[in-house]
Amino acid sequence: MRSPAPRALLATASVAVALAAADTYVVVLALTDMMSGVGIGIDSLQRATPIISGFLLGYIAVLPLIGRLADLTERQRVLLGCLAIFVVGSAITALAVELPVLVGGRVIQGIGGGGLVPATLAIVGQLWDSDNRGTPLGVVGAVQELGSVVGPVLGAAVLVVADWRAIFWLNALLGVLLAAAVVVVGGGMPARPRALPVAVSLVAGVVGWLALAAPTSLVTSVSLGVPFVPFGSSTSRLATPVGVTALVLAVVALMMWVHSAWPVLRRADLLGALLLGGSLGCIVLTFAAADPEKEIVGPLGFALLPAAAVLAGLYLLHHRRADSPLVPRGLLVGRTRWSLLVSLCVGVALVAVVVDVPLLARLVHTESETVAAFVLVRFLVAVPVGALVGGWSLRWLGDGLVSGTGLALATLGLVIMSTWGRGSLAEVSSTVVLALVGLGIGLALAPVNNAALADAPAEAHGTASALVVVARMIGMVVGLALLTAIGLHQYYSAVAALPDQTDAQKLLDAAVVQVEWVFRGAAVAGALGAVSSVTLGLTRRHRSS
Repeated sequence: MRSPAPRALLATASVAVALAAADTYVVVLALTDMMSGVGIGIDSLQRATPIISGFLLGYIAVLPLIGRLADLTERQRVLLGCLAIFVVGSAITALAVELPVLVGGRVIQGIGGGGLVPATLAIVGQLWDSDNRGTPLGVVGAVQELGSVVGPVLGAAVLVVADWRAIFWLNALLGVLLAAAVVVVGGGMPARPRALPVAVSLVAGVVGWLALAAPTSLVTSVSLGVPFVPFGSSTSRLATPVGVTALVLAVVALMMWVHSAWPVLRRADLLGALLLGGSLGCIVLTFAAADPEKEIVGPLGFALLPAAAVLAGLYLLHHRRADSPLVPRGLLVGRTRWSLLVSLCVGVALVAVVVDVPLLARLVHTESETVAAFVLVRFLVAVPVGALVGGWSLRWLGDGLVSGTGLALATLGLVIMSTWGRGSLAEVSSTVVLALVGLGIGLALAPVNNAALADAPAEAHGTASALVVVARMIGMVVGLALLTAIGLHQYYSAVAALPDQTDAQKLLDAAVVQVEWVFRGAAVAGALGAVSSVTLGLTRRHRSS
């Protein structure tokens, strides 16, 4: 169904993408409060890692499946489904008083939030032809990166007047409002959902709220409190009669939704999605669970990496034999294939700045994490500006020229950053350099998506968009680990060469060397992306699709 108001639909979907992107960063300020809310002390920070990695797991692992679903059914329907999942995940997160529930809520949030991106990009591909797609793609890229700025600010604003749970209740409310807006501007519901799954889902939601909220008036009641009494010695709110009932109803509701969507899921290649998603999930958990300042892989990394390789091999075997594989045959050809490489390089360069600029700031500029975060804002604000300029410039320039120019500028800035040391961040020139890198990375966002969509068949726009996002996210997760490995090697080499390894200032200089090498590695990734951008085309292609 074609929207009667494509610009309004794009604006609504873009706000949803920004909301999901903001949720990735909103945890930064609220993490310690969230830990306290589920009974984890500040001295057990490592136990809180799944709160962050769980969101990334959900975000990345299901992207190929959701992208494929966006090709096989109405894209507005996929958008609404992702918003519904995001709302459910937000509500579970807000109600959580124990870590497994909190992590589960974050995973569900990630599934819904991640799916919004390929669905929105596919809507752009559907509503705008290839000659006019640049600006809408720039808008999507801009709002997605704007979320990285808005997220911490929004979280800080809410924490001033309420606790951390209010952040996620606000997410749920905004998700509901955005879903209603999608229905209105999209021309109505794509298809009326069946009454029984909706009814069971609503009942499961109410019972689940009772189980997780455990209202005091009910729990302390002599007659009504029995369903809230935990089984045995358990203290979990889900290990109660009402909790088990909620879980059973949730499973039943899920089975009903799967049954109603089974014809589409079967065509989407559910087995392939499980294999590829499992492989991506293992990669995410391997690297995202690691402390980037101390280690390369997480605690289970050496078991998960072989599992990821096995699952990837099984997917490739399945891909060759399946009648209709998850990633359509012939999709990864032409500029679509090169778009994935450029997107991967963008992810590596992006994560190096996001992680190591605050680290450098804490080493040489300030002891305050808040001040260090504001140093990063100089970069973050420039990225959405670059995305808008990049999309707009595609009216006259080729994808490769815009992307290559942007990544060349980013590479230049990263090379300069690799020479930074004491006092560098206090200079005005550091703001210019950070803005240059942000602008350059932003310039590459729309051209990469535009090239992928232009060379992909119209019936595979969702899958192509999802793979571009997966490539960038994998570049961020794996790139951070590899750059950290390089940096740590240089750090330990510098420390070993010190005549006095107790000299605090010399140890600080060694830590700065580590950051410098991370920026050098990111510059190499940026240069590779700039060179690879040539394959996307230096001149504008006029064609309709």
